[in-house]
Amino acid sequence: MSSYVPPHLRKSVAATVATTAAATVTTSATATVTATVTALDNTTAKYKINSKSTNNAFSNAEARRSSTNNHSQPSRALTVPNVVFSQWKPSERILRLKPEQIEEVRLRLNVDVTVTPDSPPAPAPIESFTDMCLDSSIMKDIATHEYTTPTSIQAQAMPVALSGRDLLGCAETGSGKTAAFTIPMIQHCIAQPSVRRGDGPLALVLAPTRELAQQIEKEVKAFSQSLESFRTAIVVGGTNISDQRSELRAGVEIVVATPGRFIDHLQQGNTSLTRISYVVLDEADRMLDMGFEPQIREVMHNLPEKHQTLLFSATMPVEIEALAQEYLTNPVQVKVGKVSSPTENVSQNLEKITENEKIDRLLSLLVEESALAEKLGHPFPLTIVFVERKTRCDEVAEALVAQGLNAVALHGGRTQSEREGALRDFRHGPTNILVATDVASRGLDVTGVAHVVNMDLPKTMEDYVHRIGRTGRAGSTGRATSFFTDRDMFLLSQIRKAIADVQSGNTVAFATGKVARRKEREAAAAQKEARIAQSKLPPTSINVEDKYKYMIAPAMIKKEGAADDAWDD
Repeated sequence: MSSYVPPHLRKSVAATVATTAAATVTTSATATVTATVTALDNTTAKYKINSKSTNNAFSNAEARRSSTNNHSQPSRALTVPNVVFSQWKPSERILRLKPEQIEEVRLRLNVDVTVTPDSPPAPAPIESFTDMCLDSSIMKDIATHEYTTPTSIQAQAMPVALSGRDLLGCAETGSGKTAAFTIPMIQHCIAQPSVRRGDGPLALVLAPTRELAQQIEKEVKAFSQSLESFRTAIVVGGTNISDQRSELRAGVEIVVATPGRFIDHLQQGNTSLTRISYVVLDEADRMLDMGFEPQIREVMHNLPEKHQTLLFSATMPVEIEALAQEYLTNPVQVKVGKVSSPTENVSQNLEKITENEKIDRLLSLLVEESALAEKLGHPFPLTIVFVERKTRCDEVAEALVAQGLNAVALHGGRTQSEREGALRDFRHGPTNILVATDVASRGLDVTGVAHVVNMDLPKTMEDYVHRIGRTGRAGSTGRATSFFTDRDMFLLSQIRKAIADVQSGNTVAFATGKVARRKEREAAAAQKEARIAQSKLPPTSINVEDKYKYMIAPAMIKKEGAADDAWDD
């Protein structure tokens, strides 16, 4: 497998590789390198290098960049070690489980497992870390962080990952899925030959946002802290790229990255894909929503042939199914609970309000909550307030602070250090109110969030579910308060139906993915246009003698009031 070369460099790099290959043949009697360049559409070229003795672990883009430098030095060739996929086995107790016992455990864990036809059965779920037969250093770190029993997604997904099989994981927020792929990833890296300077990473995790990437990196470090010289790099935008460059070139075992910045480093030759054998696409649905599909495809198309892929998604739209079909080989699909549905342990309150009243109502709500907490001697409950725009985010945070509340803003317009500081203050104090745009609606796992306020409702049901999913996590209870106006009626009807379904025990079903959200927005716009058109219709006139008008006026008023109520519903 050749090193990664970005599409726009492939033609020039191919020519450089051909020149370099010719020079190598004349100067080295032990290496035979053949370069073949085939022109495609007169605009792009693909290349293939066959090497009988060595494989260049550096990116070919780096080779091209170095060859044009006045002070360039010959690149050091590194043989790429073979990937090791250990023959993992759980404890004898797990191996002795009968099929009916395995199904009983899955039923108790609320786990649904599907395998492709002609594939071997999925490994049994394991409800004890000890029975997973993990490396002793990992077990030490699990004990240090007081992890006692695997969650449902961990119990089933970890054995699948440890066995070396591809995985398509689908679980509700707060389910513990990060550890479900992190611990097997560290176990896999331990089994590989050591990483040298100039090598690319052994494992790669791609995530949609900087905040989620930071959480994943934190988890990786938590379960690898007992390992000597085990290095993890976080590669995200908004931070100094030169520091990341130095870290990557020195060699790391695991890279946690956002797709755009990782591609930047590949193009600059700061890292390569030649040694990656474990790939995780976390919150894959969110990455597709944010337009990262081209970057994901670039990475996946250039990986070595032997690699394991884990794809996690909070929803399962057609786009994710297509992605899984293309890049996963005979995956085991693990689904836990009611994926992407409003959880039963979040009480939801809806308040109709005008746009101009929103800020005053929010201040009143949170000031009352603060006074009650002080009266009872309790700390102010951690609260996230969601707003639509960045400027509104700052305005609301300033208004809350002016009322004596500890609030901070989090949105994409703030620098990386400001965002990190806001999250740190919210997690550990002194801040207990986070005012955020949808940058915080997915992936962020802050323990103890008690209240989510939608000052501005989102545009789609899927985004609403992800927002309120910041509370009521991991079995705890929480509450959500949402302000709505006339413009939110389409979404409001969906929310009310979902609440009724949850209360009656029915499955909450709604379409997810980009296509579904586009149709949802189109339907909402059509309903709004219909309302506007109806409001412009002239009132119906009724010819009644003057002496009888007093009899029908109340009825007409009541009828008009009923029509208004119908719109409210």
